[in-house]
Amino acid sequence: EQGVGGAGCLHVGWLCSCGHVSSIPQPGPGRAGGGFLPLDWSVSLVVASFSGAFGSSFLYGYNLSVVNAPSMFIKKFYNETWERRYNHTMEEETLTILWTITVSIFAIGGLVGALIVTPAVKFFGRKFTLLLNNVFAVVAALLMAFSPLAGSFEMLIIGRFVMGIDAGISLSALPMYLSEISPKEIRGSLGQITAIFICVGVFAGQVLGLPEIFGKESMWPYLFGIIIVPSVIQVVILPFLPESPRYLLLEKHDTKAAEKAFQAFFGKSDVTCEIEDVLAESRVQRNVQMATILQLLRNRSVRWQIITIVITMACYQLCGLNAIWFYTNSIFGGAGVDQATIPYITLSTGGTEIVAAVFSGLVIERLGRRPLLIGGFGLMVAFFVVLTVSMTLQNRAGWIPYLSIFCILAIIASFCIGPGGIPFVLTGEFFQQSQRPAAFMIAGIVNWLSNFAVGLLFPYIQKGLQTYCFLVFAVVCAAGATYLFIVLPETKNKTLLEINQAFAKRNKVPVEVREMDQFSAERKSSRVSTNPEWALFGA
Repeated sequence: EQGVGGAGCLHVGWLCSCGHVSSIPQPGPGRAGGGFLPLDWSVSLVVASFSGAFGSSFLYGYNLSVVNAPSMFIKKFYNETWERRYNHTMEEETLTILWTITVSIFAIGGLVGALIVTPAVKFFGRKFTLLLNNVFAVVAALLMAFSPLAGSFEMLIIGRFVMGIDAGISLSALPMYLSEISPKEIRGSLGQITAIFICVGVFAGQVLGLPEIFGKESMWPYLFGIIIVPSVIQVVILPFLPESPRYLLLEKHDTKAAEKAFQAFFGKSDVTCEIEDVLAESRVQRNVQMATILQLLRNRSVRWQIITIVITMACYQLCGLNAIWFYTNSIFGGAGVDQATIPYITLSTGGTEIVAAVFSGLVIERLGRRPLLIGGFGLMVAFFVVLTVSMTLQNRAGWIPYLSIFCILAIIASFCIGPGGIPFVLTGEFFQQSQRPAAFMIAGIVNWLSNFAVGLLFPYIQKGLQTYCFLVFAVVCAAGATYLFIVLPETKNKTLLEINQAFAKRNKVPVEVREMDQFSAERKSSRVSTNPEWALFGA
């Protein structure tokens, strides 16, 4: 059909949400139909998401796994340094404490990063926060890589802390940036880029830690020095890409820059509808300032959104995946795998993570967030129960250890299909622009506190319950799945208004929703008066 858009120009297509007639997407550079990108994925969108994730969530995943392979050499370095300083060997208890601090201080740094990300994204913007965050990564890499040369294990510990700050900032700023540059039709798939690159980072840490690469005594500092490479790549690429168009329009009030950003990320020249939709939100929030954490927590209209994010993020860390990593080597050893071969077999866990995360990214816009998230937790419950039984009875039959290996891979896959990435997507979808930085800060605080709690409490849980500790995690997953089944609405292809309306049934005072509804009704009336075609379709 042909129709006349609100600007008086001729378009071929269908009516879009702002009352204009949106043109059919045409093949062209950086646009679907050209034969190299799927629908709605422009070149700028792909480059921004991949370069952003490579210098951010990839480094988070890498630093989760990189300390495992060289742990023996690092402990030896601690001993030698201590002996050189104090002329006596370090006690075993002291070494254990130092190693525990080295591993867990990453989470403390992450908490600090989560606390400073809100003022950073407000002042610098989403993209420049990611760029500036690379300063932490480079400083951390230099501290950790040169700690043996300087004879200072304190440099390694401080470097882990600084790297944690980088991770805390990136795990909030990156999902925020991705959620604001993507069309709502692919918002979930693009959001899964964060989870995919976390898995790729974990796998890269496992591969580079092999004895043939950097997993030997003379080479382990390179495992930490190589962190500079993703940071440099991000610093080289990201400056040539636009800032978040929503940030430019709603917080910087720069309509021209926002229009160019929308055109780059959406791969089309006519972005009238997108700008109108964001301006509509701006008019609703014209008297609303950026919310603080305290203001957001007091806002009863988003009470269930906050509760849902807190529970989902807590379950993300407390669901037992860390326990799986702890038991992997012993389970593989129990299955008869030679100790020298275990590091190579362990690569299967990293590979499983990547495959499952990519699968989730491919199907999330078809199946939705809700079934993947609830289904992922539900499958983890089932496999945790089976793993508990197989671990308890593994000496009864020769095939039982192989069942344990299968359960480990299945739990990892179940986690990556839903719980591993969707919580970050939901945080970006639940809240309006003025609330989003505070919401990501709350999510980050819960994430890192839960991470630290697991590192602190798991050794005691494991010591007290042995293999039955998996039942504790099964209960956590079951509780999370039950809550989400009752409360979580589907957010696939929904606008902020529609998501708020779904939650409004549970909120007793949905003030903002009523305001948005009122404004939506005004827009709808305006559309009918200025665009008679709307009357034919019932607006």
